[in-house]
Order: sequence, then structure tokens, then C-alpha cells
Amino acid sequence: MRYQISGKQIDIGEALQTHVQQELSGMLGKYAGRPTDATVVFSKSAHEFVCEATVHLSTGLTAQAKAHETEIYAAFDSCSEKMDKQLRRYKRRLKDHHKERVQPVELSAASSYILAGTAEPEESEPESLQPMIVAEMETNIPSLSVGEAVMQMELATSPVLVFRNEGNQGINVVYRREDGNIGWIDPSNSK
Repeated sequence: MRYQISGKQIDIGEALQTHVQQELSGMLGKYAGRPTDATVVFSKSAHEFVCEATVHLSTGLTAQAKAHETEIYAAFDSCSEKMDKQLRRYKRRLKDHHKERVQPVELSAASSYILAGTAEPEESEPESLQPMIVAEMETNIPSLSVGEAVMQMELATSPVLVFRNEGNQGINVVYRREDGNIGWIDPSNSK
């Protein structure tokens, strides 16, 4: 397991790094089985310390947590509790499905773009209808079942997830609706 523990504009001591590694190892050993890597970033926001943790599991799923506290160790402990809760739910759901994934999740490479927002008033005519690309990044599209995609979206606390449906190999989208329910877009089912 690879750990990356760093601080944004703050120094992270050896004692904190050791504490983080021991706590994550214990938690991940209990729930995750085969984690591949963990990234923990500490930063300071006004008078509070912020801890952001991301753990990638060998199944292709990612767990993320973020916490704010006035003490740096307390920030990590709060973040660790949130991640523990996510992993406990994940493990319970895997047991509920009565099947474990034998093969790791297959990932397909894709490009991801950040487009510039319009800072101009809406009354003025844009110079071009083509949006300006601010950044281009590589991303991965996992091959998952719909249930696994919903679980991944909830673990990552993201509002949307694009994935390749294992059932029909089509590109699908799951998203959180404003009413709290989950939406699923499956273009292959359209007639």
C-alpha cells in the first residue's frame, strides 16, 4: 500500500505521518482488504485545519472524506471517522449483493476538460459559440454494474458518475437528483 501524506503550505511532521499511516492501515485492513493507495492532504483555512483523504481500492472504487477542526490531529480523526463509515457501508453492500467481484474493475482512458464560464453580461453577444478550454486532463471511466456505480458515486460524494455498463457495454450516467433520488441515464435502452 502506498501512502502520500502532504500539507498545503504547512509542514507535516513525522509523528503525524506515522499516526496517519497506522490509523489508515488499521481501518483499511478491517474493511477494504486490498487498498492500493491513499492520499491525505492537510491544509489550513483561517483558524481551522482541513484534512482531505482519498483511498483507492483494488476493486476500482474510491472513498473520499474531508473534515475541518481547530487541531490538526482532530481534523484527521474526523476525516478518518467519515471514511470508516463509508467503508463500513461499502462492505455491508458488498455482502448484501452476495457476490464479490473476482476481477478488478476495468478502466477506460478518457479526456476530461474544464471550460471557461461566461463572465460577460447575458445581453452581449459572445464572439464565438465555441467554449474556451481552460484545462485538459486524463480521467478513467470504470466498467461497473449500475449498483456499483451508485455505490461509487456515494462513496466519492460526487453528484454524477459516468461509467461503462457491464451489462451492455454502453456508456451510462448515474446522478443525484434534486429530490434526493438517484437518476440513471442508459442510452442503449432508448428506441
